[in-house]
Amino acid sequence: MYEFHGWFGIAESPEEADTGTLDEGLAALRARIEAIDWSTGEAALRAHNGEWFVRVDGLANRRRDEAEELDTLVIFIAERFPGAWGLLYERSDDLPVPPGPSAFRVRVLARGEVTMRLDPFLSPTRPLIED
Repeated sequence: MYEFHGWFGIAESPEEADTGTLDEGLAALRARIEAIDWSTGEAALRAHNGEWFVRVDGLANRRRDEAEELDTLVIFIAERFPGAWGLLYERSDDLPVPPGPSAFRVRVLARGEVTMRLDPFLSPTRPLIED
């Protein structure tokens, strides 16, 4: 099983959401998201109160194309939008230890950098959310 849930606020710099090429960047991001065809998940680009966000969710039987496409998308957002921020929660039976099969890992995007963290809220999944 491979489960993922995440959101990313889109900004061209930590100071300004738009430094002059946001529309161009959003067009490239929109094209990437529209090319995604996950049968067990979705990615969406939406505006809320004038700010742009990417939302991703999915649940597949195992890590496969969704995981690779999601990695590529997160890297693109980090590189193209160095002011972007957000979180991606993932769990999979085949994630390396840590966190292992009974935990979520969290990818944290801030200032163009993606770091891995262990989840302190829902892990270990047994007994916190599963029997």
